[in-house]
Formats: sequence, structure tokens, C-alpha cells
Amino acid sequence: MSQTPSQPLRVLLFGYGLAGRVFHGPLLTAAGDYRVDVIVTSDPGRAEAARADHPGARVVADADAAFALAGDCDLAVVCTPNDTHVELARRSLDAGLHVVVDKPLALTATEAEGLVAAADAAGRTLTVFQNRRWDGDFLTVREVLASGELGDVFAFESAFEWWKPEVTDGRKDRTVLADGGGILYDLAPHLVDQALLLFGPVRAVHAEVDARRPGAVNDDDVLVSLEHESGVRSRLWMSSVAAQVRPRFVLRGTRGSYVTFGLDPQESQLLAGSRPGDADFGVTPRERWGRLGATPDLRDVPTRRGSYESYYPALATALRTGTRPPVDPRDSIAVLRVIEAALR
Repeated sequence: MSQTPSQPLRVLLFGYGLAGRVFHGPLLTAAGDYRVDVIVTSDPGRAEAARADHPGARVVADADAAFALAGDCDLAVVCTPNDTHVELARRSLDAGLHVVVDKPLALTATEAEGLVAAADAAGRTLTVFQNRRWDGDFLTVREVLASGELGDVFAFESAFEWWKPEVTDGRKDRTVLADGGGILYDLAPHLVDQALLLFGPVRAVHAEVDARRPGAVNDDDVLVSLEHESGVRSRLWMSSVAAQVRPRFVLRGTRGSYVTFGLDPQESQLLAGSRPGDADFGVTPRERWGRLGATPDLRDVPTRRGSYESYYPALATALRTGTRPPVDPRDSIAVLRVIEAALR
């Protein structure tokens, strides 16, 4: 496909739950390079919200109706339940569309490899929405690491935890692990992806995957420990039963550490209705900046502004020029291999 900058990329958006309405819809609109033409949701309330948010879009109830309109679109964005990602992505490629898949790309590395091969065969771009590569605190971690101030970094800790001690009626809590439910498939695609970006491939995986809450049908308390080929060890915690949370990130080196608490603000801002371009969007308050050094000689490090809005403009450039997308789907294959090792 060849698009000139003046032509918007026409989007077929699968799903209008949290991912579709809070993340993809607003970020596509903010990019200015896209027009959401077709939205797929079978839920009447979500369909009403989709029409309100995207007045020009056609809202249809199922995938078959959407694919009947695929000829009017350039890009499919798949943000439906995890166990539907592969089928919808493959059908989108078969329909001649470029494809964005919300993480995880698939439930197994083999399925992901098949999608990458199908995209290559179709001559279409396949990429994955890994928005937390653009978290402000993670951007700051990358800067601190690159600065060399910590000396030789030998350990990395990353935690994404909250306190939800009771199982809810939500889809993530109701879906069994085999169908992509649970906290491992929800958060490990982010945390493992970040660790691999920082420190490269792994040679050993240790994991503790537990269901702690009464009535749980999937995992809700997980530790994944990675030994990277570089020698660095990463320890990644994910939990729904953390009454008091760990630091979000810890880098430990021979000359000091960098420690930061709290989550990047962009998700909560999007949920509250803020949008890219707002004065405080992506800004972490000073009182939550990380600290660098060795006790007692510590200093605050300003947290970079988060930038979820960087993803879709970068993708538009890739689609128009035939260059690489902002996230290589092969990175997601490596992440899924780690998740499979954790489950073993």
C-alpha cells in the first residue's frame, strides 16, 4: 500500500472495551494520520459510546460484517479478548490489511510465528501495541542505564501490583489461563518486553505462578525471574494481592541504584478523559520522581514525560514509507517464549 501524507489511513477497530475506547480510539484520533471508519462491538452500550466518540464511523456487531467492509480500510486494530487475537489478525491479513494487535500478539510463540509468516507472505505490516515502552518512568530507566552513572548494572526489578483481593465478574478474572486469562498474560507481555529491551535475550527462566484469591480460575500472583545472556538478572513481579506495593523499577549497579515508585499516569489520565496535548498529559509529579545514587548520597531524577501518542504517528510513517513499524512483532515472539517457559 502506498499512502500520501494527505490521505488518512482508514481504520477497522475490533473491540470497544477498555483497550479500544480508552487507548486506541483516543490515540488514533490524536495522531491526525488516521480515520476510524469501522468499529466492531456486539455490546449495545459500547456501540453507543463508539458512535458518540467517532461520529463518522460505521459500527457493526461482528467480525463477518466488519470484513465485508474491509475493502474500505487500510489498517485493522485488534483489541479484543486475548484468545481472539490470532484469528482476527490472520483474517485481517487475508483481507489485505495492515494489522496492529494489542498485546499479547498470541497465546503461544508458535501462533505468533505463524502470524509473522502470514504478514510477510501477504506483504503487509504486522505490529504489536506495546504502549508501556512509552511510559515516562521506563523512558527514564533507559536514560539512566545509558548514562553509565550506575556503573555495571547487574540487577533489574520491575513490579506491577495492586490490591484487589476478591475475584470480580470481569473478563480477565473469569477467563481461564489456557484462554489467555490471568495476570501473567495481562502484565508479563509488558514487563518481559521491557526487560528484553533493556538487557537482551535470556538463557534461563524461573517462575512462581500462583492463584491466591478464593475462587480464582487463573493466576493472580506471579514472579518471573530472568537470567539474561548479558549476565543481568531481572525479577518481575505481577500481583492482584499486594496490599503494599514494591517499587515500580529498581536498577542496581556497581556504583549505585535507581529506584522509582508508582505507575505512569497516562492510563489513569486517559480513563479520566485527558488527552495527548493536554498540559499535564504524561507528566509525573516531582514528588514521585525516582532517586539515583548510593545512600546517603541520593538525588532526584526528573521523570521523562510519557508519550503513548508517539506510537501511531511512527506507525503511519512506517506504513507510508515501507519502513519498520515502531514495534517489531518478532520481539513479541521472544516475550511469548519467556511466558511459555514460565508456565512450564
